[in-house]
Amino acid sequence: MQLQIPAVNEDQEHILSEVQCFALDMDGTIYLGEQWIDGALEFLHKIEETGRSYVFVTNNSSKNAAVYVDKLHRMGLEVGEDKIVTSGQATIYYLQRHFPGAKVFLLGNPLLREEFMQAGIMLEEEQPDVVVTAFDTSLDYQKMCRVCDHVRAGLPYLATHPDYNCPTETGFIPDAGAIHAFIHASAFRYPDRIIGKPNEDIIEYLATRVRTPREKIAMVGDRLYTDIAAGRNNGLKSVLVLSGEAGMEDVKQSEVRPHLIFDSVKRMTGLLECICI
Repeated sequence: MQLQIPAVNEDQEHILSEVQCFALDMDGTIYLGEQWIDGALEFLHKIEETGRSYVFVTNNSSKNAAVYVDKLHRMGLEVGEDKIVTSGQATIYYLQRHFPGAKVFLLGNPLLREEFMQAGIMLEEEQPDVVVTAFDTSLDYQKMCRVCDHVRAGLPYLATHPDYNCPTETGFIPDAGAIHAFIHASAFRYPDRIIGKPNEDIIEYLATRVRTPREKIAMVGDRLYTDIAAGRNNGLKSVLVLSGEAGMEDVKQSEVRPHLIFDSVKRMTGLLECICI
């Protein structure tokens, strides 16, 4: 039986009163481009005023945590890299646990390659043990030929996240999922495992990072098939905001139903005022 659609801007079951940590999507949820969504900064301050915590969670593996810290600094929010959770970081965590010491062919930007190497992951172009594909905006034909060769050879094949397109201020650009489709067309394989939202591996990494039980974490985002599915499928509370991609028509047509729906994070702020944890 399909779950009921919750009333917009209401928390009739007092779900937010149980939340200790907010896992926040970024673009479309907290900001658009380099502009805060109305009330988002006040919402972040209210989270901390009420004794809670928050982290930003992104599937975008073309950037590392330092890039997001710099962006938020430019926008007037001072946070450290401890506040940023990326699919690239979660992939490193997965490799360290499941492929310790493996040589990795990484299809990824220089920033991600640096992050892998700093974490002790050995990168190898010619004779790797594992293939990892990310959102690589530095792609060229030689790279695509090489990754297809390795995938075609049957090596374990991981991917940082599933998104087909990445939103920008001027429209959409092909993301990791489009790269998977290219590789499949040539090598006839999709990734054996995808780490990022909505999948379990990034949630396991998130819960480890914030040291909070899953049932006390709320995933807040504007996409049903990544943010909300990540919460619903993995034991978190899920909160949809209508300030980005998804609208109410999308909710009505989707099998994925959030626990709560708000026009924006601004409408959540007042519901935190009288809650003590």
